[in-house]
Amino acid sequence: MTDAVEQARAAAAAAQAAAEEARRLADEAARRAEELAAALGRAAEATSAPDQGEATTSPGVSRAGEATAVPDATESTGGPTSGTGTAPPDRAAPDATTDPSSNPDAMSTAAPTSTAAPTSAAAPTSTAAPMSTAAPAPGTATAAGPLGADAVEAIRAGYAVEGTALELGALVNGDPLPDVQVRIPLGMLNRHGLVAGATGTGKTRTLQLLAEQIAANGVPVFAADVKGDLSGIAEAGAPNAKLLARTEAIGQRWQGTASQTEFYSLGGQGTGVPIRATVSGFGPLLLAKVLGLNATQESSLGLVFHHAERAGLPLVDLSDLRAVLTYLVSDQGKAELAELGGLSKQTAGVILRELVTFADKGADWFFGEPEIDTREFLRTAPDGRGIVSLLEVPGVQDQPEVFSTFLMWLLADLFNELPEVGDTDKPELVFFFDEAHLLFSGSSKDFREQIVRTVRLIRSKGVGIVFVTQTPRDLPDDVLAQLGSRVQHQLRAHTPDDAKALRATVSTYPTSDYDLGEVLTSLATGEAIVTVMNEDGAPTPVAWTRLRAPQGSMDALPSDVLEARVASSPLLARYGTPVDPESAREVLAARMESAAAEAAAAQAQAEAEQEAARAAAAAAKEAAAQAARDERERKAAQAEYERTQREFERAERAAAGPRSRSSSTRASRTGGRAGDDPLGGLLGNGLGQAIAKEVVRGIFSTLRRRR
Repeated sequence: MTDAVEQARAAAAAAQAAAEEARRLADEAARRAEELAAALGRAAEATSAPDQGEATTSPGVSRAGEATAVPDATESTGGPTSGTGTAPPDRAAPDATTDPSSNPDAMSTAAPTSTAAPTSAAAPTSTAAPMSTAAPAPGTATAAGPLGADAVEAIRAGYAVEGTALELGALVNGDPLPDVQVRIPLGMLNRHGLVAGATGTGKTRTLQLLAEQIAANGVPVFAADVKGDLSGIAEAGAPNAKLLARTEAIGQRWQGTASQTEFYSLGGQGTGVPIRATVSGFGPLLLAKVLGLNATQESSLGLVFHHAERAGLPLVDLSDLRAVLTYLVSDQGKAELAELGGLSKQTAGVILRELVTFADKGADWFFGEPEIDTREFLRTAPDGRGIVSLLEVPGVQDQPEVFSTFLMWLLADLFNELPEVGDTDKPELVFFFDEAHLLFSGSSKDFREQIVRTVRLIRSKGVGIVFVTQTPRDLPDDVLAQLGSRVQHQLRAHTPDDAKALRATVSTYPTSDYDLGEVLTSLATGEAIVTVMNEDGAPTPVAWTRLRAPQGSMDALPSDVLEARVASSPLLARYGTPVDPESAREVLAARMESAAAEAAAAQAQAEAEQEAARAAAAAAKEAAAQAARDERERKAAQAEYERTQREFERAERAAAGPRSRSSSTRASRTGGRAGDDPLGGLLGNGLGQAIAKEVVRGIFSTLRRRR
């Protein structure tokens, strides 16, 4: 049910749009009918005048310049939008009273009736052709096309420029009108522009045409040579018959001219002065876009950059960033981000893996030092001409992220370096974004916002940006809204999506007398629909333009010539040789080595202290054991002393009582011969006892002293 309602709404909207278009076409048909009636009235009055003379047939002019008679006042003098100049035989010119909405070819095949045919000075004014009485400016009626004289004059006036301007080409109205030139005021280039068109329609030659004239007016140019065929701008072009015939037809005085050109390459990959940038200068936002990180990972990468700057860790190349990431998730470094939320090992692992992939695409060559000074792109030649800086980008389709984000880095760096200048007579630099669709493909919301902000604000720094792409839908609406000049080459509508894009493109142009849906799909190579800002900042009329030919060579420079030009560049000595300064990787390596040495010293000291403690404990234990042994020996000696003392005392008591009886008994038994037992006699008398006591005291007093 919902789908049916939506389809009904869509059908109603389409019907309303068709009705509005029909009303517009009806109003246009009525206006043209009134103009035709007025012209017929004037012709009738001229015919009835008595002194007018014989009526003659007004000649028309075909593409080849041959006069063709206009047989009837109601016949169209216009040709189809394809630019043939005359109506094809199978397509009848519509009557002025015919409703254009009933004839799809009416808008493209009928010229407005106000277009006047030129008359000879001797011939009387034609009374048959529907023309105004005033003769038009030269060239406005030399070809029949979709525009009337008033529209042609409006375009002539709209592209008249008092100051310096870039010559784009001549208006096409069936045939090119060399006296109606289409221009872009030089001062309006910092309002940015767009060159769009399908492959093979001439976008690259338009880029070369603009770059040559911008540089000739003293404004430096930067452009990426994506396909390698812009290098010929450094040499003068060679004339040929086809080229001269084309330039003569549009009023271009062509002369081969070379532009002062400097050639660059990304990190030395290719032929040119190497352009390098440091990782810290590239920034986390652009790097996150290149790596394809999600919001959480992008935030973590920004935290890593913040810590590296705060900790004095220069991020020069990708190895520095890898070293910082590895350090911050190690045991030594994870505490440094604790107060900022920390960095998980899983997120760091994802970033590290993407960095490896990024490096494999050749990014390692781009990141490093010496970093290019973007002011090199603002130089002018000694003769006052601007220098064209061409960046060779081989294989850009294989690494579009590197290419697009590098160009954005250049713009961001210029924005940070250049002062505010406001509106000036000419830009400080014009920057061409070729293959601009690569810039926005798969980009994040934050990245697009940064681009829009840069495009919006860098105008005040005097930098103009020209996006070159296949279709305007390649650019976000916020970017398209900032563009002041548009050069739209042929668009193709072979698919429903292409047809939808064509309708969207047509709807963005100012109102004009063209059927833009038909014109945009029938433009020849080298032709474009143009609208720019005039010197007052207002949009100019939409003009079908045959563009001028570049004055430089449209062939790529031979490789040996290109290499010789690069070798002679004064910038090669400054930027040609890469350098490897002390950066985060070396700082962290030294820091970790120092930390390892300190840890080893601390461990050795701890081990020494532990060994000393063990030795002290062993000595204390031995001393305690020795003290215990000594205590045991003392106690044993004391016990032995006490035991001996008791035994001595018992012996002494035992000897004191029966001593006399024993002595007398022994004497009687032995017949009174006491001298037969000297020891007994000695111990038996008082002197002997005294001696024995002193001996015992001497022995045991020694034992007591050992205590």
